[in-house]
Amino acid sequence: MSLIKIETDGEFFNAKDTLECGQIFRYKPINGGFLVQSGDKCCVVENKGSVAGILCEASDEDYFRNYFDLDTDYSAIVRRAENSGYAVVREAARRARGVRILRQNTEEMLFSFIISQNNMIPRIKTIIERTANALGEKHIFNGEEYHAFPTAKTLSAKDRDFYSGLGYGYRADYIPSVAKAITTGETNLSADGLSTSELRKKLIALKGVGPKVADCVALFGYHRTDSFPVDTWIEKLYKEDFGGTLTDRKKIADFFLSIFGEDSGYVQQYVFYYKRSLEKA
Repeated sequence: MSLIKIETDGEFFNAKDTLECGQIFRYKPINGGFLVQSGDKCCVVENKGSVAGILCEASDEDYFRNYFDLDTDYSAIVRRAENSGYAVVREAARRARGVRILRQNTEEMLFSFIISQNNMIPRIKTIIERTANALGEKHIFNGEEYHAFPTAKTLSAKDRDFYSGLGYGYRADYIPSVAKAITTGETNLSADGLSTSELRKKLIALKGVGPKVADCVALFGYHRTDSFPVDTWIEKLYKEDFGGTLTDRKKIADFFLSIFGEDSGYVQQYVFYYKRSLEKA
């Protein structure tokens, strides 16, 4: 196995902030950095001084350059957010300037966010890890053993009782249903030619996928940055910092989309990071 280290400006790529911003569940701390898993691939990402480094197999260089969105100019995105005219967005972008939106595997994101609904992040990570360990192929990266995220075909071969045994709760009904729909061709995950609104409707048609999950999959699985997932943190920000009175989450999302357009997904991550950091302080 031949390893390569990709380096980029750490000002606009903070590994910890990016990984802990609710968009990814398969990572863990290791030797001052983080072991990151995606599908059947793995890398180590870390910040040292002003540089962010990604250690991966040489054959996976292009994959992880795309995965960490290294060809996008985040300095320009941060600058637009800082100049948006909203004080809270300016401060959020300043503090979260190292957060990036990962270009993740669509299938893995769909199942991961189905698992995530009405769930806490530590439990989400545990369930996904159990699933990968039980069904995914074993691999070794730089001396570390890990399991690939199972394909829809593999997931479809197990029934509700199997997923209940892994701690899925009521979500155990959803995984085999969606996996079978993908495997049989009843549905496909292609978004070619679809607007984000059309993609959202397509995702919501799947069993167990509601508006919040659809928005997360659109943003983190399809990189549709004209998406704005709304959770309790965003509701809190909307009411406290924008004086909002709407209660319908779709209308709250539309409010932000009307302001930030194609930058909405980036702004969502900045303000999500910022609002949570205030609570932790």
